[in-house]
Amino acid sequence: MGFLERRLLLPTPLLHRWIRTGQIRLNGSRTQPFVRINAGDSVRVPPFAGSMSQQAHATRQRQERQKAHAAGATASSPRIAQEHYQGAKRLQTASHAAPGQVQDGVEILAENDEYLIVLKPAGLPTQPGTGHTDALTTRLQILRKGAFTPTPVHRLDRDTSGVLLVAKTFNALRKAHEALRNRQGLGKEYLVWVHGIWQGQGDRLVQSYMRKGLVGSQERMLVSDSPADGAREAMLVARPLGYAKNATLLQIRLLTGRTHQIRAQLAHLGYAVIGDGKYGKRSAGEPLYLHALRLTLPNGKSYQALPRWQGPFAVDTLPAPMAEEEIRRAFPARHNERPIL
Repeated sequence: MGFLERRLLLPTPLLHRWIRTGQIRLNGSRTQPFVRINAGDSVRVPPFAGSMSQQAHATRQRQERQKAHAAGATASSPRIAQEHYQGAKRLQTASHAAPGQVQDGVEILAENDEYLIVLKPAGLPTQPGTGHTDALTTRLQILRKGAFTPTPVHRLDRDTSGVLLVAKTFNALRKAHEALRNRQGLGKEYLVWVHGIWQGQGDRLVQSYMRKGLVGSQERMLVSDSPADGAREAMLVARPLGYAKNATLLQIRLLTGRTHQIRAQLAHLGYAVIGDGKYGKRSAGEPLYLHALRLTLPNGKSYQALPRWQGPFAVDTLPAPMAEEEIRRAFPARHNERPIL
């Protein structure tokens, strides 16, 4: 990881994502973030990493020139966190694409000079990886035709649909990650249909611990009710909204951002997500009923879109937000304030 950070100057979470999805290869094989690089090793990075790195180096040089002319000015000025994501008004009014416009299968919910809010369809990977080149980022790069590949600030799994924040420039991506490091997180709400009838009414805090492991030969997130070696705390709040065919519709507010968190935690409770073949059972042709419903920026502006589900699991009413203040009041001693990617 240090080798890549020094040479590319790209955000660490982005490099971690590329490693996790197989877009960075060491000697032709998948690798891990902290593997030592030796002389003669071959490191492959995504083809668009070069242009992103050039922008990063140009930004570094510009910042160094600014330092020389403004005593005390630093690249990590607290002002960056105050201006995260360019503000809600500019995302509303400086639009390049009319809200609801669909381009190459991707619906643009809002846009300004630095960011896109998009509705990712189910079945489309967020970024290209081994065995698949069609992805949200490659489609956006073709549409925008810029040197910088539009890069998600966070991610959604391939079969999960929903609202996603995308940076259009390296500087925008850097500012977003800087804001997250300054504990200015994103509020994320999901809709999910699960097998079984959810017990209880009202909001329920789900807290457990998660770590990567193997089930047979398949890598999965393992969930336990108490800390285990290498496990990290995972928390979410679940709110039942309705029922159909021995199934429950839940609204979820994430308090932490772990890989496959919703799918793994709910399956651990006995409520596997419908259509999830990894943590439950999936019928042939059945979609994954998990949708990123609402994204709230640190400035309080929210963007939301209902899922395109059909049949008995269709949802046509937008649920009220699960407000941060409500959650703090309901679970004052258990609320996790770490930023969510």
